[in-house]
Amino acid sequence: MFVVESYNGTKEENYELVLKQLTALIEGEKNVIANLANASALLNQFLSEINWVGFYVKDGDELVLGPFQGLPACVRIPIGKGVCGTAAFEKRTVRVADVNEFPGHIACDARSQSEIVVPLIKNDEIIGVLDIDSPIKNRFDEIDQRYLEKFTNILTEYL
Repeated sequence: MFVVESYNGTKEENYELVLKQLTALIEGEKNVIANLANASALLNQFLSEINWVGFYVKDGDELVLGPFQGLPACVRIPIGKGVCGTAAFEKRTVRVADVNEFPGHIACDARSQSEIVVPLIKNDEIIGVLDIDSPIKNRFDEIDQRYLEKFTNILTEYL
C-alpha cells in the first residue's frame, strides 16, 4: 500500500523518497495509463511551484497528450516542435529557464514561465516525454533534472 510521507529532508533526500514511492506505486502494474496517471499525480503532490505536470506519448510523428495534472493542454505536438517535441527529437532533457526565450515555444498555459521536459526512452526508442511547467522563471535546476531523469528511467521499466 502507498503511504504519503512528508518531504522534510534535503532536496536530494526528498527526491530519493519520491523514487521509492514511484516504485511502490507502479511495481507489478503493467497498464501504461495507470502508471502514467499515478506518476503524474505523485509528482504533482511532491513538486512545489508548478502549474502542470504530465506525459505526452509518441504516436507516429507526434506526441499525444497522456495522463496529466493541471489545466487542459495541447493535444498533439509534432516531434521537433516546441520544448516537448525538441526533447523527443533530440532524445535529451530540455530545461528552459524562461519559455519566452525558447524559439517556437508552444504555450498551452499562459502562466507557464519555465519548463523541463524529460524524454521517456525504452530500448533506445522515444516512447513519450514527461513535461513539467512552472509559473516561476528558472524553477528547475540540475538536481531536478538529475532526479527527474532517474524518475523516468524507473517509470519506463514498467511501460
